[in-house]
Order: sequence, then C-alpha cells, then structure tokens
Amino acid sequence: MNKIQKLIKGLGLLFKKPRLINLIMDSEFHWKKYLKKHHNNLLQLPTADISQLIENSSELNHYTFLGGGSLPTDIALLKSLSKKISNCSYFEIGTWRGESVINVSETAKECFTLNLSKDDILAEGLPEKYADLHGILSKERDNVTHLFGNTLNYDFSALGKKFDLIFIDGNHKYEFVKNDTEKVFSHLVHKDSIVVWHDYAANPEKTRYDVLAGILDGLSKEKQANLYHVSNSLCAIYYPKGLESKSIDFPILPKKLFKVIIQSKEI
Repeated sequence: MNKIQKLIKGLGLLFKKPRLINLIMDSEFHWKKYLKKHHNNLLQLPTADISQLIENSSELNHYTFLGGGSLPTDIALLKSLSKKISNCSYFEIGTWRGESVINVSETAKECFTLNLSKDDILAEGLPEKYADLHGILSKERDNVTHLFGNTLNYDFSALGKKFDLIFIDGNHKYEFVKNDTEKVFSHLVHKDSIVVWHDYAANPEKTRYDVLAGILDGLSKEKQANLYHVSNSLCAIYYPKGLESKSIDFPILPKKLFKVIIQSKEI
C-alpha cells in the first residue's frame, strides 16, 4: 500500500469514526512535534542523580508490586524528601491504592491526598471494585486526610494552606497535567516547596512528551530552570534550591546498582 492509498484509507476511517482523531492528537509524534515548536526542541529535562535526594538506605514498608503504582525508587524519593523536611506537610493528587501516601505518612507530619470521589469514578464507566480500591492502604492512617474532587474544578484555595512537598500523580493527559501544575503553583506552594510529577517518564530512560509538555506549559519560565528528571525513576522534580544535573544520552550504561530485599506479609 503506497502513501496515497494509506491517506485515503486513513481519511475513510476518520470519517467513519471521528474519535480516532484523539489517537493522533495523543500520539508521541504529535507531542514531540509540539515540544520542538513551542519549547525550543526540549525533549527531555536535565537529569539529576537520585543519590542527591534519597538516603543511602531507604525502606518501604508498604509496597504491593501491582499495576498502576509507582516504582520503588519513586516512593523512596518521596519518603526521603519528606524525612529531610522538619514537620513536613505533604499533598498529593491521585490516591489510587494509597501506596505512596502511606509510605510518606511514616516520615511526614501530615498528608493530604486528593482523588475523584467514588461517584465520579463510577460516572466514568469504571467498575465499582476499581473505585473501592482507592485509598484501601491509607484510609485508616491517622495523619492522612482523604479529599475528593476533580482537579479541573476543585477549589485548592479553600484548603487555606501551603505544603512542603507536593506529588502530582493524577490524570496524565496533557490538559490535566497543565491544569494540575498551574493550580499547585498558584495555590499550594511556598518559596521552598518541592514538587514532584509522576510518569514524566514512561520508563526511567524514556520521556513522555505529553506529560513534559503539560509540565512546561503549566510552569512559569523562571521556575523551569529548577526542573529536572530524577535518575532511575519515572519522576520529574521542581527543586527550588537547584540540583547538579546533566544531559543524558539514552540508553544508559549502568553505573550504579540498587540492593533490593523483598519480604512479604498478609494484610
């Protein structure tokens, strides 16, 4: 099939199913082109070595190794950052099973986690079992407050407080990442706040261009100078004091190893 035949077939499919245009608009090709045009061909953030941010020995006591969660290094990053901040006040967007917030609750003074309500989740056509799993690990934790709402219309200013550490891990489509970034920096940060975005990377060596575009479009130019990818993780980070960083040529020749000890218990 030549290019003209492919074009005719593609237009025919779009005519029959117009929603297929969303696949094109959400494609890696589209967002790569967008970054080249609107962000001076910035396709990846400078990489900061994770050893600057986590303790040499970091223990996770609540990890499920199930789908939709974070890498162990992602949660170790959050837990270590919160431990370094005296009386840390932590806020996150996106609760899922509560895996990240329950780990952070061991080192932070107070934690707030925002997610869609059960009714909102069901209204999206998702099964009740999926809705009921949200916060299942963290809902009984005394220093964790579960909030409910859609970040597109949630009144963040009503919280009336600023947070030391913020984790953005909600819907990862461009418009949500941009919205969440704008609102976090408008209402929840103080001058020393650290902000972490999950799923900036599809894996620790591959940028998600739509998420990067959302972060950049939601963040002021002056703050972008303190924006990094954290090595060996899926996370991007805004670190107001700055970090040592460098451009990485992927794929990486490994220069560090992590020791992992796995123990399980029934819950």
